[in-house]
Amino acid sequence: MKIITLTTDMGLKDYYVASVKGAILSELSDANIIDISHQIASFDIAQASFVIKNCYNDFPKGTIHIISISPGNSSDTKHLLVENFGHYFIGADNGIFSLLFDKQPDNIFELTIREEENTQCFPTKNVFAKAACHIARGGTPEIIGKRTKEIKKRQLFRATVENHVIKGTVAYIDCYGNIITNISKDIFQEVGKGREFRIYLTRAGYMITKIHQQYSDVPEGEKIAIFSSSGNLEIAINKGVEGSGGGANKLFGLKMNDTITIEFKESDDKTQNLTNDHDYANS
Repeated sequence: MKIITLTTDMGLKDYYVASVKGAILSELSDANIIDISHQIASFDIAQASFVIKNCYNDFPKGTIHIISISPGNSSDTKHLLVENFGHYFIGADNGIFSLLFDKQPDNIFELTIREEENTQCFPTKNVFAKAACHIARGGTPEIIGKRTKEIKKRQLFRATVENHVIKGTVAYIDCYGNIITNISKDIFQEVGKGREFRIYLTRAGYMITKIHQQYSDVPEGEKIAIFSSSGNLEIAINKGVEGSGGGANKLFGLKMNDTITIEFKESDDKTQNLTNDHDYANS
């Protein structure tokens, strides 16, 4: 029994998600449909790529992932079936695949399935679901698509390094209000080399001087920096949710794309450029 996942910006108020699931089950009654998320911000392929990127590899090889973010009209938007790392991904050629993968995917097919003229424009239901069921039944991509090497490119802002400073941005805010940045543990370690540091939450004027291993390392309501399961720097409040002081995003006044700066202590002959060195704490 093949697994088909769904990631959409459709929400849960309307009938859209149910309609897609119904279409899948009508073609493949034993399909195992898994919801990744239906709460992606409208048309936000960057947010969708972050969510999918951090969980798809936890599914078995052969899983089929339907991505419905800005699916477009099937008559003027290319729809793709992408095979990579043993998984299948189905969605519009709107740049999301270039955000999902750091390198060119193994195989790319432009879907040749078209919506029938008497159906309303709903490519997730009428194209993506059909393609997913075809693959789930053991069909080959060549039957429903033509091989291509082209995908639309999109680039996200990447963390930058200048001397002893890393500048990144808020890349994602989860349901707890935790702030996940685009600063990876690898770049932190490569630039920091074990030096002391300050993490400046620029918009809010707050500062953190230590990386912890888990939320419970600090008292409830205290700010904390950790490297999350995504491998990126996360700023959080221990148990800081609504009704308990609020999440980090609200307390620090941070939103998507705001700047996060990490300043590492320079070598001894340059420490005059930094003040209040006693504020530093080892990482």
